[in-house]
Amino acid sequence: MTDVTTPQPDPDSPIPTRERLLRAAAGLFRNKGYSGTGLAELLAAAEAPKGSLYHHFPNGKSDLALAAADWASEQMRQVIAVSFDPAPSFQEGAKTVCYKLAKLFDLQGKWSGCPVSATLFEGPENEAFHQHAAKLFEGWITETAQHAERLGLPRDEARAAAENFYILLQGGWQLARVRRDSDVIRGLHLQLRAPVQTQKNI
Repeated sequence: MTDVTTPQPDPDSPIPTRERLLRAAAGLFRNKGYSGTGLAELLAAAEAPKGSLYHHFPNGKSDLALAAADWASEQMRQVIAVSFDPAPSFQEGAKTVCYKLAKLFDLQGKWSGCPVSATLFEGPENEAFHQHAAKLFEGWITETAQHAERLGLPRDEARAAAENFYILLQGGWQLARVRRDSDVIRGLHLQLRAPVQTQKNI
């Protein structure tokens, strides 16, 4: 599994400036947070002139943060889809998500944060960031709840199971960072056994 929260370029093609900026921002914000990443550092990592940042992202760093969070969120939705689509149960789909994210955690060096929360929660205190973070997380929860319902859970239980899963993932990711141990993430699905005991076999 590749690092799904940082854009990966085609090795045979030049990387457009916008993509270099997006890729650099996704990695730096994930590792150092929004506030911990300086503009000069970001431009150096992207090998881009300052003017190009404002050409592609008129409001500068804040616009870039929103775009980087969008990209990372879409990659997470792809992980959700490839994990739950072939799963025989919600529990198995959740297990696959956990294993994929644990592998990603190992690839990142066991200290990177969630790409959305590290970018938007540590950003400036503004309502736009908060609303955008809520929208992205709600998208993950809604999509996961749809899978849970398709796999046999009643609608209310499906929603609760999806919310519980992402609460566990956020807390588990932080604990894994402290312990430098991806097994924390790998085992999170076990905490979902109680909420999904009423699941139907279909």
